[in-house]
Amino acid sequence: MILIVDDKQENIYSLKKLLESKGFAVDTALSGEEGLKKVLNTDYALIILDVQMPVMDGFEVAETLSGFNKTKDIPIIFLSAVNTNNKFINKGYESGGIDYVVKPFDPEILLLKVNTFVKLYQQTKELQTAQQALRAEIDIRKRVQSELKERVEELQNTLEVLPLIAFTANEAGEIEFVNHNWFKYAKSADKFPETFENEVDIEKEWKIAFAKQESLELEVCIKELYSTKYKHHLLRIVPIWENQKLLKWIGTFTDIEDQKQIEKKKDEFLSITSHELKTPLTSVKAYIQLLSRSLREHESDQIKTYIEKAQLQVEKLNELISDLLDISKIESGELKLNKKDFDIKPMIESAVETIQQTHSDFELEIIGNEQPLIVNADESRIEQVLINYLTNALKYSPDHKSLRITRSVADGNVVVKVKDSGIGIPPEKHKNIFSKFYRVEESSLKFQGLGIGLYICAEIIKRHNGYVGVESVFGDGSEFCFAIPVK
Repeated sequence: MILIVDDKQENIYSLKKLLESKGFAVDTALSGEEGLKKVLNTDYALIILDVQMPVMDGFEVAETLSGFNKTKDIPIIFLSAVNTNNKFINKGYESGGIDYVVKPFDPEILLLKVNTFVKLYQQTKELQTAQQALRAEIDIRKRVQSELKERVEELQNTLEVLPLIAFTANEAGEIEFVNHNWFKYAKSADKFPETFENEVDIEKEWKIAFAKQESLELEVCIKELYSTKYKHHLLRIVPIWENQKLLKWIGTFTDIEDQKQIEKKKDEFLSITSHELKTPLTSVKAYIQLLSRSLREHESDQIKTYIEKAQLQVEKLNELISDLLDISKIESGELKLNKKDFDIKPMIESAVETIQQTHSDFELEIIGNEQPLIVNADESRIEQVLINYLTNALKYSPDHKSLRITRSVADGNVVVKVKDSGIGIPPEKHKNIFSKFYRVEESSLKFQGLGIGLYICAEIIKRHNGYVGVESVFGDGSEFCFAIPVK
């Protein structure tokens, strides 16, 4: 908008009509005082100011406006028919005007000047706005950088006092900080500690995890630089995100040597115990069978019930000892597989029949097992896995009486799934469900078990170059699967 300040109404009228005819928005004031009030309350792109006015002339108005930050940059054109000599023209420029036009004037020339000054003012305002935005952006970045620096220093101080090896890497995957414990195991800050006989290439595994932008977790054996003894460490490297942007990575090596030694002693104990229990258990089983035969003609129904219950409990103990022996064999690498070609169709049917003998009230639906399918595997071990899946499904579905078994082929593997409608597993527990001695807390008090069955299943399938998996919704059932290659 353009402001015309003149004490003569006829002058304002003619100039206003001229400017409005070219599309300019125009405001007017009949005195210097009125003009000042309007300029302080309204933004104008240009002021056309008459020099000769009573009380407060144009020069005084211009000098006053130049004293305010809000108005000092507004362009002013002086307009005069009386004060036309150089003395007044010079005073006009000194007062803050950018042009001095004398009457009579050429309307076209005035319009060109007005158009130029208005555009110049608008461009200046836009530039100032851009500069303000840039300054604000710079201030924000400085504040963010300062906050980030403080957070990084706080993180590094925290990592420095931790009793483990700790480091950070930037968004490009380059190690940028290591704590003092790092140098007990590594010669330089940019190289990972060496592993025992290079059994694990940490650098290679790190590059794979970095490319996928996924967390990395590895068990490695490393040693202090001036020691000959290697110790087990758990390496964890996790990405740190903020507003979906990767900021950095944080990694730690945690000493788990004591834990490994305890596990080793526990495995040795289980191995010895299970072997020692096997012999007397076999004798107990044999004596119960002899007792049953000797009392066959004389036994009462009550004695028969007692013997059946004793045989059932002995069989449960036998299965438990067999599982412990399997763990011992797995840990020592002595689990033998008798692989041969066999049809998986009758194997599934046999496992289902075995379960139905003891759970006749359950309905087991089989899907996709109509056609023969040959695999090369240890048939008894694969059946052991399926029976374990089915037994768990029955155990953890106390309020339901149906299971579904599905057989399919995908990516060269036969995939067998067991679906129940039981208690389900919380999602954060899925990753540990096949770990040794792991039990879900929500079910460990209600249901018996040692948490070794699924671990044995996973190890058996792993030795067949297959995989296991679970999908579950807490409170709405689970579906366990295993897959082994088709011949």
